[in-house]
Amino acid sequence: MTATPRAASSAAALAEPVERVGRGWTSALSLANGAIWVGWYGPLQILLASQAEDFAPGSGMSKETMLAWVTGLGAVVSLAANPLAGALSDRTTSRWGRRTPWIVAGAGGGALSLLLLAGAGGVWTMAAGWCLVQLTLNAAFAAVTAAVPDRVPRLQRGSVGGWLGAAQILGVVGGTGLATAAGGVGAGYAACAVFTVVGVLPYVLRYEDLRLAVADRPAWSWRGFAAGFWLSPRRYPDLGWAWLTRFLMNLSNALVLLYLLYYLRDRLHYADPEGGVLILTAVNGLTLLATVVVGGVWSDRVGRRKPFVIWSGVLMAVATAVLAGWQTWPGAIVAAAVLGVGFGVFTSVDFALMTDVLPKAGDRGKDLGIINVANALPQVAAPALAAPIVMHLGGYRGLYLVAAAIGLAGAVLVRRIRGVD
Repeated sequence: MTATPRAASSAAALAEPVERVGRGWTSALSLANGAIWVGWYGPLQILLASQAEDFAPGSGMSKETMLAWVTGLGAVVSLAANPLAGALSDRTTSRWGRRTPWIVAGAGGGALSLLLLAGAGGVWTMAAGWCLVQLTLNAAFAAVTAAVPDRVPRLQRGSVGGWLGAAQILGVVGGTGLATAAGGVGAGYAACAVFTVVGVLPYVLRYEDLRLAVADRPAWSWRGFAAGFWLSPRRYPDLGWAWLTRFLMNLSNALVLLYLLYYLRDRLHYADPEGGVLILTAVNGLTLLATVVVGGVWSDRVGRRKPFVIWSGVLMAVATAVLAGWQTWPGAIVAAAVLGVGFGVFTSVDFALMTDVLPKAGDRGKDLGIINVANALPQVAAPALAAPIVMHLGGYRGLYLVAAAIGLAGAVLVRRIRGVD
């Protein structure tokens, strides 16, 4: 029998969930997750690169360097925003629950920040707008991901993670499509902003959140609050290895995506690079959708996580190597398809694995926020690695070989996690 989430006591908010969630709850949360990814990836795939190309002449920077600086600054903001918002949501005693206020504020603030980006007149306003987008949407994302260990029992998290992963890639494709079809940079930002707000409404309006009583909120101290962000790898080795593997796999993926528009234009000389990015994203999305839910459900049924993550990582490394060795448009199509298969399984099963190694129920938002740093930190590291490789150390072939090696290392290190089958 499935449970319909309702507002409940602090005991429920801090307990390990045992009742399965229903399809409606999963669908609404997945839509909210997808809406956040629309707000991120419309800019990342198309709009920021287009603005960098417009603003670079006369600035003293190449378009590649400008894009790297702007996305890198935004990623630095997200490094702090995600765990901080997660920790604050853990302590929130609102009548609307712990997570819902942060989803609403984050999505609304993200939409306004995207509109600010639409009016950017130069690199500094572009950078400021993107940093605000990262600040606000990471607050919403921290709350959305924390809702899963709050409400979903362990042996359902693979399938729920699969649906969240499907929504993620649909958000990437949808954001890319909106940015491409809107007919201009300003219109693209406006379309992404509207979708970001509308997408979270079914979840926040229909499903009540678990509430935390004021009496159950930990006593406040600046020192204790700050110290809580350090999770010792010696004390929690499984969490440390899980974080590192996610970081490496996401770094590999970030290296592939960062200069995709420029790869098509400058290396493959594809006639319509913006349209090419959309085609590759759609191909990747279709194959990802074919495996993301299946991989999560299969993992739940057999009760194992690591083999799925290992082999998905190997497959992703092979796909990335194809981009290095077969630098043609058909090669890019094949690589996008294979990468989607691997990343689909990785997305759902790795999310379930992460929730399985969380130390304490009362800190789920904060701990998942720290884990989510492994998603954001690659956005800082990728530009720092990619720009010198492309410009001085082997071009795009060297970039994609490095990305393949990094992803393969992440897959191998999953074996070091001991507490999960």
